[in-house]
Amino acid sequence: MAANRSRRLRKKLRIDEFQEFGFDINWTFDDSVTEVQIDSIVDQFVDDVIEPRKLGFHGGGHKEWEGIIATQMIGKCSEADRAAVETFWADKAVKNVEVSALYDIWWS
Repeated sequence: MAANRSRRLRKKLRIDEFQEFGFDINWTFDDSVTEVQIDSIVDQFVDDVIEPRKLGFHGGGHKEWEGIIATQMIGKCSEADRAAVETFWADKAVKNVEVSALYDIWWS
């Protein structure tokens, strides 16, 4: 393909200024955590980390959670976003927290 692509084609291909970076996250709540506590902690995660940074969390679970974090609009998550997510889960009643490296969510 030509290196000189139109804006419309770049958007369709999700490249250049339309490229989107996100990251995966997985965690497991400790057995001692109740359903009510899980709901509260996940709500706190969304309120304290996801919404203020204009991110989106797409995922779910019961005791074991997994999902992808990306921006709410076309854009790229940053290393600071990853760090904020890791920091949030560091002192919670969870284990096996895994936060992947940033990757192109359309082409990876």
